[in-house]
Amino acid sequence: QRAAARLQPSAPVRFHISSRTDSGVHALANAAHLDVQRAPGRAAFSGEQLVRGLNRHLGPEPIRILSAQRVPSTFHARFCALSRTYIYRLLLGCAHGSQIPVFERDLCWAPPGGPLDIAAMREAARLLLGTHDFSTFRSLHAEEQSPVRTLLQLQLQPGPGLLSHHGLHSGLEFWEVTVKSKSFLYRQVRRMVGALVAVGQGRLSPQQVQQLLELKDPRALPPHAMAPASGLFLKSVEY
Repeated sequence: QRAAARLQPSAPVRFHISSRTDSGVHALANAAHLDVQRAPGRAAFSGEQLVRGLNRHLGPEPIRILSAQRVPSTFHARFCALSRTYIYRLLLGCAHGSQIPVFERDLCWAPPGGPLDIAAMREAARLLLGTHDFSTFRSLHAEEQSPVRTLLQLQLQPGPGLLSHHGLHSGLEFWEVTVKSKSFLYRQVRRMVGALVAVGQGRLSPQQVQQLLELKDPRALPPHAMAPASGLFLKSVEY
């Protein structure tokens, strides 16, 4: 927003982003729209001009504009989205935090307690797919009008590290939880991933996850069952 203001439009810039995330959550790609009204006689900004100008003014900020294009006046970055895809990165095999590769710190979660039961986690994930009242998996402080969401994808698969496997400690491996829905409740993804990890650790069974879902009560989820923000990435927004 600060960078947009420094382009000196003749009217205030209204900036709308597709998805808001918790502090500490990352975005591989997000989407936003803005309305820019230029002075009479001034040519409209091209997409290339906006990308170049915004990135120059962003300077050292840890964000970059990847592309820009003109859209119809009816387009809204948040409300026109068909789906949003998140990835949660897990690092397995760490006996203690010092084993996390230095370039992966704050970019993954290394759950304690040894290996995870991936098969049980996948079974629990299947129980969460589809349309449900996800009240149990939203924050106590959520303000959404409806807790009903449709989970289109909840998949667990091996994933790469930033430096692939070169230099990775023996026994360490990355896994990614891919989650896709049109929209999510506040902290829903982190709470679902936390519950899946609890299943992998044997602290919850897949059937207990089903029971938690049916309770429709955010207070029912065990306090330990929320994944930290550091491993969560907004991968893409689909239109």
